[in-house]
Amino acid sequence: MNTPVRPRKKRHPHDDAPDTSRQFRRIAELPNCPEREALYKDVICAWIPMADRLARTFRDRGEALEDLEQVAALGLVKAVHRYDPDRGRPFESYAVPTIVGEVKRHFRDHMWGLHVPRRTQELRNRVRASARQLSFRLDDRGPSVAQLAEHSGLTEDEVRTGLEALDSYSTLSLNAELPGADGDYSLLDTLGTVEPGFDRVVDREAVRHPLASLPERERHILYLRYFHGMTQSRIAEQLGISQMHVSRLLNRACERVRAEIEGGESGGPPAGTERPAPAERRRGERQPVELPG
Repeated sequence: MNTPVRPRKKRHPHDDAPDTSRQFRRIAELPNCPEREALYKDVICAWIPMADRLARTFRDRGEALEDLEQVAALGLVKAVHRYDPDRGRPFESYAVPTIVGEVKRHFRDHMWGLHVPRRTQELRNRVRASARQLSFRLDDRGPSVAQLAEHSGLTEDEVRTGLEALDSYSTLSLNAELPGADGDYSLLDTLGTVEPGFDRVVDREAVRHPLASLPERERHILYLRYFHGMTQSRIAEQLGISQMHVSRLLNRACERVRAEIEGGESGGPPAGTERPAPAERRRGERQPVELPG
């Protein structure tokens, strides 16, 4: 069975397209001067009605028509200043894509409530167009992902991405009332608050292993200082050492714990720590005696 060939849609004739070829030829001959700027102005004024008509094709999309006309006029100004008549291309075929592209760029850069990649925006537009076309042919259930993919020529994953982007064009206020909620219940009421207890759990788990790897005396000093709130002087009196030595041990223990948490250890003691003297490392162990040769 042969598939019927659809007749190609004829391009819309731009009946409002004026003939400004003479002005463009004169502009190409002139250097930068007041006469050239006046010719630019005449050409822009002549083509403004067409730019306004192109802008009206984008109305009812969430932007005021006056703003769309200004954007279209900006595209027209760019087209007039960039057009080169020596290439033999009619100005109409250059100006229309430039104006339409400027309006689409305005929607892409200024109208989306969330930052969405350009490819995702294109998928959204294709999926939306296919959904509208299929909605006239199918029942009230609407088209499925597979039907949208077949109609639009996209993969099912691309269709899902376009469907997700349909809700990204505009944002919803946090004060908006949730549909189906009893009473005054908004999105703001669903947001959680900061829970300091979670941070304490993370901190405790982070220091558990570093503290266990400390020497027993340093762990005991940390326990007395931070769990019992004892001063360095009282700790020194209890352990029978000087207050300065307690301060050094506390600093060394804290630096070791911090270095291990931050992943700064390289196999040896952390930077800035003192290596214990041999007599402190192996108290009571006899040291080797060097005999004269």
